[in-house]
Amino acid sequence: MKNTATYHTSRDKEWIDESGVSIPYNRTTKAERLHERSSARILKSAISLNKKLSEFKNLIRKLSDEAYKVFMKEKNSKTKTKGNFTWYNFDRSIKIEVSISEPIRFDDLTIEAAKSKFDEFLDQNIESKNDFVKEMITDAFETQRSGKMDVKQVMNLSRYESKINDPLFSEAVALINQAVRKPKSKTYFRVWQKDEHGEYQNVDLNLSSI
Repeated sequence: MKNTATYHTSRDKEWIDESGVSIPYNRTTKAERLHERSSARILKSAISLNKKLSEFKNLIRKLSDEAYKVFMKEKNSKTKTKGNFTWYNFDRSIKIEVSISEPIRFDDLTIEAAKSKFDEFLDQNIESKNDFVKEMITDAFETQRSGKMDVKQVMNLSRYESKINDPLFSEAVALINQAVRKPKSKTYFRVWQKDEHGEYQNVDLNLSSI
């Protein structure tokens, strides 16, 4: 990200505000001067920390890839694609976790068409043996606090296609499959160390948790 932030010092006779208006330094307030100094200091530190975190992420990714490849080679494994895995130092006092997240998203219009097809299915006089699926469909498409539906529950509906054996239900399931979108996967790393009690403690790199 290109740095476009600017900041002034007491050596500047004129300060430029957000509208591009030039303000004489002696007309700025004590609070404005403090905010200018402090925000500049925070930004510089944040940019430096961001760079170090980026370098650290590249390092842990490189070393974890190497650890994985060497381990698999020693085990004479032909596996080339890795999923989630955990590796340790010799006495297992250090633990490194590598987690790959492959989220599933739905195309809004297609999943809405699937929901409409399920509603059509529910509006019909389905056999009593299929009554159990009414609540399941309703729950699956109910939005959560985040405003999004439960992807896992929606995907699970396809498991009942053969049991229900209804053309409308099958059409709805087909639309669910068409709605699936898989954004680029993300890799997460976690570092743990054992404490004096032999329990692993996470080395927290989340600013809000420190």
